[in-house]
Amino acid sequence: MTHGYLIALGSNRRGRHGDPRAELRAALAAIGARRVSPIVTSAPLGPSNRAYANAVALVGDAADPPAMLARLKRIERDFGRRRGRRWGTRVIDLDIIAWSGGAWESPGLVIPHAAFRERDFVLRPLAALMPGWRDPLTGLSARQLHARLTRRRALPNRRFAGAGP
Repeated sequence: MTHGYLIALGSNRRGRHGDPRAELRAALAAIGARRVSPIVTSAPLGPSNRAYANAVALVGDAADPPAMLARLKRIERDFGRRRGRRWGTRVIDLDIIAWSGGAWESPGLVIPHAAFRERDFVLRPLAALMPGWRDPLTGLSARQLHARLTRRRALPNRRFAGAGP
């Protein structure tokens, strides 16, 4: 039985395949992506000052989630990813966002990814790739999740509305 996985990819450092976009393209080939979002550029999180190249891919695989996670971690190591400082520069980052089996929880792995609903660099390419895909926990589509996130960022701080000197 083949499962569908949504994989988020990110890179902000040159590797043996070239610049971050080239690293993403090589990683997409390595994971066997069936469908791919546009590659987007996003600001870094944390102390890194290098912009990221990000994408989301649909991958079909017979592996269960822990086996898929192990496969992605092997690919990261093969690309030169080293564990270390959180939010640091990285040649490649591969995260399971969702899978066709719904929710999954085991030691070291939670699906859907715990933070994907708060990350524009995941929701923007996901909404471009599969706008109608639904989060199994909230029931909201990728398009709705992205709209909520971007609308929330665009709202002015109303706490001080009307306050004057």
